[in-house]
Amino acid sequence: MAGPANRKPSGPGATKRPAARSKAATGPAREPARAALANRKPRLTSRAAILLLVAAVLVISYASSMRAYLNQRAHIADTQARIAAAKANIKALEKEKRRWADPAYVEAQARGRLGWVLPGEVGYQVIGRDGKPLGSNDVLDDPASVVPLNHTPVWTKLYQSVRITDHPPTTADPDVKITPKNP
Repeated sequence: MAGPANRKPSGPGATKRPAARSKAATGPAREPARAALANRKPRLTSRAAILLLVAAVLVISYASSMRAYLNQRAHIADTQARIAAAKANIKALEKEKRRWADPAYVEAQARGRLGWVLPGEVGYQVIGRDGKPLGSNDVLDDPASVVPLNHTPVWTKLYQSVRITDHPPTTADPDVKITPKNP
């Protein structure tokens, strides 16, 4: 059967169609032209080069502007953090100022820091091993780091005194020293 391009017009109002294209126009003659277009490399025109140059300049200028913007944002965040810390410090100092307005607080600080006492009171000072008074800023040592001393407990000493009173020691006991009383 013939295809639609090969049909001949028939009938009274039929017009003649142009003849089908020859194989030369659609066939192998067009194949080299298509192959040449496919093998042709895109050329960089002067317009494209200028456009690429302008785009590169814009990217570089925007990059430096973006870097400056980000640096400014970091500086602003740092400044805001310092402002918040300063405000917190101001609040703490105002609170301390209000505490110092209270006479009871002032008295407690004078007693604790300076060791002051009111007239009629007796003040006590704790003296350390080196003979210097211990201040309020002194801290206790860690119990694990303290060298244990071999002290005899009080109840042992009390029992020994009762035992010695009931049974006086002889001179053979090296732990007991007998000193004669001079009349």
